[in-house]
Amino acid sequence: MTASRLPALFIGHGSPMNTLEVNRYTMAWRELGATLPRPRAVLAISAHWFVPMTAVTAMARPRTIHDFFGFPAELFAFDYPAPGSPEVAAEVAEVAGPTWVGLDADSWGLDHGTWSVLAHLFPEADVPVVQLSVHAGEPLAYHVDLGRRLAPLRERGVLVVASGNVVHNLRLLDPSQVDAGADWAERFDGAVRQVMGSAPASIGELERHADYRLAAPTPDHFLPLAYLAGLADAAGQVARTAVTGCALGSLSMTSFVLEGDGAG
Repeated sequence: MTASRLPALFIGHGSPMNTLEVNRYTMAWRELGATLPRPRAVLAISAHWFVPMTAVTAMARPRTIHDFFGFPAELFAFDYPAPGSPEVAAEVAEVAGPTWVGLDADSWGLDHGTWSVLAHLFPEADVPVVQLSVHAGEPLAYHVDLGRRLAPLRERGVLVVASGNVVHNLRLLDPSQVDAGADWAERFDGAVRQVMGSAPASIGELERHADYRLAAPTPDHFLPLAYLAGLADAAGQVARTAVTGCALGSLSMTSFVLEGDGAG
């Protein structure tokens, strides 16, 4: 019997306050979560573990990391007590080969790029979660290729959830544009949606887009999307846009889904 292939996701996570807030984005995440087959585990790829190596959390009980400042005490008190899975972490390292993936038994955990989203997708925190770092020293092509290598996990019951933002420029935030983006942000967001919906493997061309440097002044929030592009290429799929919209002038909340093949 052929194993079913799970969906895979890229979620534009925005502010950590989305963990606690009810808005059109978090409602969409809740609705998406309700449609997902129950996975054996989640492999989260968060913009906020941006370090000079590729590693995966391999502890049985990952801690909830509050990697921000200036937010309400209620957010710092939030806990997402999902179990980890050393077994799944070892599988991630195996399928990634020959790309080296270190097994992190004690240094990281789940940061807000992961739990702010999973709090809505799996609010009971009852699905094991492992988190993959984003290698800060490697070009976009490395991340696309690693995404391709991770493709077998989709047939092993692992839901890949990449989390970042297509447009993420905190220096240009504009509070007057609560639910809108600047012209350049909307242009780049549209270009990304076009690529992901037609030829995800060509995501590297977006680095030459006229608005790329404004949209991604640092690559940390954009690179998680490269993993979805790699997964899409490996499966011969294109991505469906699940959520659209820009916020505060210079953030995109766009999210994408690679459909599964009937699991669940």
